[in-house]
Amino acid sequence: MPTDGPEVPAGAAASGVRAEWRPVRRPFGPRQQFTAGRRAAAAALAAAGAPDRVVPREPGGRPRFPRGFAGSIAHTDRLAVAVVVPGAAAVGVDIESAVISPRVAGFILRGQERLTLLPPAGKYTPRELFAAKEAAFKALSARGTLGDFLFWRIELGQSDDALIASYGGVPVTVWINSDVDLSLALAILPG
Repeated sequence: MPTDGPEVPAGAAASGVRAEWRPVRRPFGPRQQFTAGRRAAAAALAAAGAPDRVVPREPGGRPRFPRGFAGSIAHTDRLAVAVVVPGAAAVGVDIESAVISPRVAGFILRGQERLTLLPPAGKYTPRELFAAKEAAFKALSARGTLGDFLFWRIELGQSDDALIASYGGVPVTVWINSDVDLSLALAILPG
């Protein structure tokens, strides 16, 4: 059973990111995924120096990190990750292990995104872009000022070597790192 995933990309690591991975225990159901995510969050908060390491649920189900320690949790059926960035306004993380079919990619990605970000013109896989939209959605929706929207409404574009996600005119940089089995996407809104 894997106990960690891809490293935090160097560009994001410079922001003081603390990432912790925890395996999901058998039988790999929602309860075990939740527990693994909260254990990862407690470890990430400890690494960031937070005195409070409990992450309760907001009424809508989102994790509520302690004041001054923006964070996010993601999981697959076998692995959970939590990311904490002290002083950030918001953080979004996603991990994906699934293969994203052409049909799903056609639904999730806009035509321009498919043309410029996927090969041959771009360098990203559909799984990475799916994770990027999820991470950006978490970061942008944490602000609470953009109203209700669905993650695939996030727009992705390239700016130099950075992947930029935006919704409602609010941009956020998204960093991606992948290995053969897993893609990690991380979005940070500075404080």
